[in-house]
Amino acid sequence: MGYVTVGWKLIEDFVVDSFKGYGVPEEDARICADVLLEADRRGIESHGVNRFKPIYLDRIKDGIQNPVTKFEIVRETKTTAVVDGHDGMGQVIGKRAMQMAINKAKEYGMGMVAVRNSTHYGIAGYYATMATEAGCVGLTGTNARPSIAPTFGVENMLGTNPLTFGLPTDEPFDFVIDCATSIVQRGKIENYARKGLPTPPGQVIAHDGSTLTDSQQILNMLVSGDAALCPLGGIGEELAGYKGYGYATVVEILSAALANGNYMKMLGGIGANGEKVPYHLGHFFVAIDCEAFMGIDSFRKTAGDICRALRASQKAPGAERIYTAGEKEYLIWQERKDTGVPVNDSVQRELIQVRDELKLPYKFPFES
Repeated sequence: MGYVTVGWKLIEDFVVDSFKGYGVPEEDARICADVLLEADRRGIESHGVNRFKPIYLDRIKDGIQNPVTKFEIVRETKTTAVVDGHDGMGQVIGKRAMQMAINKAKEYGMGMVAVRNSTHYGIAGYYATMATEAGCVGLTGTNARPSIAPTFGVENMLGTNPLTFGLPTDEPFDFVIDCATSIVQRGKIENYARKGLPTPPGQVIAHDGSTLTDSQQILNMLVSGDAALCPLGGIGEELAGYKGYGYATVVEILSAALANGNYMKMLGGIGANGEKVPYHLGHFFVAIDCEAFMGIDSFRKTAGDICRALRASQKAPGAERIYTAGEKEYLIWQERKDTGVPVNDSVQRELIQVRDELKLPYKFPFES
């Protein structure tokens, strides 16, 4: 698989112009591009340019996602709000909703916004980092089309449902833990499939209880409902799979119940006659102002001291170092900031396809 690095300005300009070509207003297109490329800046390739065409552009083209976002505040108090996104761009909805939560936290100490009828909002860590940069603790979660089977079950019922925290520190990077409540998320399996790689065993379960490893087969069976992802901890209770199952359910409830939105099988994206329909996803965003407690400087120092102590603790034999959440992403950004995003063969073809379709005046470094 040949990777070619594309410079940040080139790829950002192209992504913005492509979103605009699909009807997204320029300001919103820049938000969408920023969220998308933030995944690549952090090395989270499963949610970056890899998903640009299939998850966003194709859904706009299919009519199940609106390029122009209507952000409707359904209900609001001083510290809370409920928003209807009307199936607009999830990144735009997510950024506006988290900013609302931060604004409320800065005035009243805490703020929370629940969202219904949204779409895929990219990496959850983007919104948690918005909060940390504002001196707040950030928390966000989202439901998704059914992928996870409950413990002792084999049917895909819950989404991969990330539960994401951002905590300010006094280090060059904040503590941001952004991960699915399944062992693996669909985006990573899509990445395996693009590269022709198998999915490691024990992460996906078939209806007969066996584990699956063929990545493309898994993607097909997830759509047909004949396979499911395993929750964090794995199959059964031996390795505490019920914990991942429980946290996935927490995210599902908070993403749906606070805003009276859709959940589980309602989010499948397939209508009664097999047609594609909007996903109607739900999100929630929480911001807690550290100044409302003992102050941001005190919080940052304590959080930093904890992280430094963890990294300085005794290492396992053969281990080079201990990391804390957000550190690896920061190190990847240090490596990539002066070069760009690595793009594999299949994504290269997609970028060319979009460019030619929209007749955009771009030439990529991977073209001879």
